[in-house]
Amino acid sequence: MNPHPPKRFGTFDRLFGYIDSLKASDRAVFFSLLALFLVSLSLFIYSWGRSFLVEVPVEGGTLTEGVVGSPRFINPVLAITRADHDLVALTYSGLMKLTPAGDLENDLAESLTISDDGRVYNIILRQDARFHDGISVTADDVAFTIGLIQNPELKSPLRGNWSGVTVEVIGPYELNLVLENPYTPFKDNLTVGILPRHIWSSLTEEELPFSQHNIEPVGSGPYYIKAVKRNEAGLVSEYDLRAADNYGPEPHIDRIIVRFYQNEQAVADALHNDEITATAALSEESLSAVDSDRHYLVSETLPRIFAIFLNQNRNPVLRDLSVRRALSTALDRRTLIEAAVGGYGEPDLSPLPAGLNEEEPEELAPEERLTRAREILETAGWSLGPDGVYKKTIDGQETPLKFTVRSANGSLFEKAAENLTATWRALGADVSFEFYEQSDLVQTIIRPRDYQALLFGMDVGRSLDLYPFWHSSSREDPGLNVSLYANINVDSLVTKMRVATSTDERDRLIDQFVDEVEHDMPAIFLFSPSFSYAVAEEVKTAEFEKIQRPSERWSNIAEWYMYKSGVWPIFTK
Repeated sequence: MNPHPPKRFGTFDRLFGYIDSLKASDRAVFFSLLALFLVSLSLFIYSWGRSFLVEVPVEGGTLTEGVVGSPRFINPVLAITRADHDLVALTYSGLMKLTPAGDLENDLAESLTISDDGRVYNIILRQDARFHDGISVTADDVAFTIGLIQNPELKSPLRGNWSGVTVEVIGPYELNLVLENPYTPFKDNLTVGILPRHIWSSLTEEELPFSQHNIEPVGSGPYYIKAVKRNEAGLVSEYDLRAADNYGPEPHIDRIIVRFYQNEQAVADALHNDEITATAALSEESLSAVDSDRHYLVSETLPRIFAIFLNQNRNPVLRDLSVRRALSTALDRRTLIEAAVGGYGEPDLSPLPAGLNEEEPEELAPEERLTRAREILETAGWSLGPDGVYKKTIDGQETPLKFTVRSANGSLFEKAAENLTATWRALGADVSFEFYEQSDLVQTIIRPRDYQALLFGMDVGRSLDLYPFWHSSSREDPGLNVSLYANINVDSLVTKMRVATSTDERDRLIDQFVDEVEHDMPAIFLFSPSFSYAVAEEVKTAEFEKIQRPSERWSNIAEWYMYKSGVWPIFTK
């Protein structure tokens, strides 16, 4: 046996031997190709690995918000202006809050239990909730806040929402809210911000509206006020807010600066010049000029309806159902929305806001709409006169299809009127519009119901309490049934809706209500407007659905972020 067996060479030995045998120029080419391969492989592995990463927010950043006007009452009991409501939403928290999907969830409340008869709301508070000064939020604070809202001397805008509600404090962190009658939409009222009793209770009713705490509030919301900047006139020009850690998850965005401007153009200029990163203060005209390369728009349909409300008592023509149907059929609502609100809205064919119903208008050419509308009129006995206006014998007298619409001064109403006038005159209706200052419209036109038709906006609200707008008991002032509509079935349905505790039952009642109103057509429904928020690309907002007012965009501000990182999914659990 050979004591020295032949040496075996491994794969790498042979490879390196082969490389050593190459000429210097060939070795250079080989190593260049090898380096290129290794770099490409590394990039592939890196890209492949990143495809599995999950984006997560990283704390930090400053959001600068532009607002028109200046706040007067950063106080949930007295807030009136949009500036007031914006700051209240950031600095105060309520018993409940909106989720990104527009549902209600507990905030200061740990639990909410409603009695079987729908009258008693038992609330247990979170014991970890603190005001920004470190004092615990208690049941006494909730009772104190509600007491101020109910105080007639303070004239709180929210007073009507809390009429007849009794507060029973059971313990430091437990209370009952007792209603005189069951009212399902009441739950929405629980989003009102809670005031700290230890700060406000020493003030009299006369002193409270003038307190400095209305401008420098202490709440329990996601942000607290770090500093206040004033202009030469002593008015607040800027708030510097910082993320609070008084309870719940701390907001991702560290700092929010709120700047106040005299008018919309100043806000638009500030956004263009990067002085602010976001604003909800721009009209449709200004939104069209926003730089889409640096900003994006977040839009949400509001629970409001613009419609032509018909007072059939003032004009016999409008009592004819065929006329009401023809007028509605002739309209191209998407063109109307483009003309009135720059496209920021959704068509509406029912008494429900567009965002809460699934009915879409049929897509037809303008002439086809007019043809269908004329067929409706002519089938009902209307004939086109030589002057281009339809006529029909009513109560023994030849009557033209003629009526007057009254409305408020303002760009939206005037532009909508131009579109409606052109469409209905092309149909064969002699329609005219009259405009009034808002206060005059309310006092001299709406309150005495002095109109044949009224172009007006109806704020239905997220909770869909339709009783004030459609129950026959609301036909006279101060009721909101401006169509003077009376239908015994609708009266029963809107009453039952208020007390229905089952979602399925409430949905069934709403469907029946919609069928009744659509059949009777006491109004010509036009569209629901959209709220639009212009925001810089680097700011990532949480969704906000079913909001009733612009300030509710802040409901989930703790989930907004400006910085992000990628992590493996295992680290997000």
